[in-house]
Amino acid sequence: MTQSTVLLTGAGGAALPSMIDSLRTKGYRVVAVDADSNAAGLYLADRGYRVPLAAYPAFPGGLRAICHAEGVAALVPLVDEELLPVARLAAEEDIALIAPHPAFTALCLDKYALMRRLADVGLPVPETRLLGEGWDGMPFPLILKPRTGRGSRGVRVFATPDELGTYLATARPGVDTTLIQRCIEGTEYTVSVVVWRDGIVRAVVPKEIIDKRGITRLAVTRKNDAIDRLCRNIQERLRADGPFNVQLRLDANGAPLPFEINPRFSTTVTLTQAAGVDELGSLVDMALGRTVVAESWNWREGVTLVRRTIDAFLDVDEYAARRKTVEQGP
Repeated sequence: MTQSTVLLTGAGGAALPSMIDSLRTKGYRVVAVDADSNAAGLYLADRGYRVPLAAYPAFPGGLRAICHAEGVAALVPLVDEELLPVARLAAEEDIALIAPHPAFTALCLDKYALMRRLADVGLPVPETRLLGEGWDGMPFPLILKPRTGRGSRGVRVFATPDELGTYLATARPGVDTTLIQRCIEGTEYTVSVVVWRDGIVRAVVPKEIIDKRGITRLAVTRKNDAIDRLCRNIQERLRADGPFNVQLRLDANGAPLPFEINPRFSTTVTLTQAAGVDELGSLVDMALGRTVVAESWNWREGVTLVRRTIDAFLDVDEYAARRKTVEQGP
């Protein structure tokens, strides 16, 4: 059987080394790309390339050239800014896209539009407004965050109206590009929802966050029926039809309130796999026509992620050869 090639973007991501190893174990050849030529995944994959930032006009053409040169069968975008450009490229080149439908992705990337849409289809969300709409009647603490963005960048919590007013007087964030949201102070979860183009949810894996610093560093898998129902309802009513990650908190009554959805695999994809669901490998298998057994969707509660750094080593000549490929391209 010909070895299929899978391309992962965001080669500097915390989960990339494990994702590369996982795909290789299943017999896939892995190509990794990143805008940073020092991204570790570029040197751990079978082949690595530096690409322009997604906002640059050269990004689609650069990625297309790599796909042609490497015979890429499946694309796995892992950086928010790259999700829609990669989806367009996959459609144009007839390459399997391991991500939700582009319409769902576009909705999730606009956090204000997402909260409004979830509320419109009858799903619970924390009260969310544009900054320009004001915050009269909203109970503190409140969260201020960009309408678009990732990795908790620009997120601030204000305990009192005075704190918020002092900040706004000096920072002056955009009234249409900044959200103000009720802060739910309960337990936070990051949830993997494993679903494919047929719309069937194969697994919902909630992970209680113990420590988060931009990305989740400590987390444990937990069974939670309310979270399971919520995530299945999101899929039923919004039809992602591809893998997505729900970020939520439990309110004082234990009800889950989603505050963001990442339309891609999260960095806790490794924990999902350790608990028994290989969401990355299984969905690549499904996209490329391989058989996936039903037992692949069973998972274990109480598996704990302890994120750490693992060193890898290359001979200097091998590193130099890889570096040349990374910099020069295909």
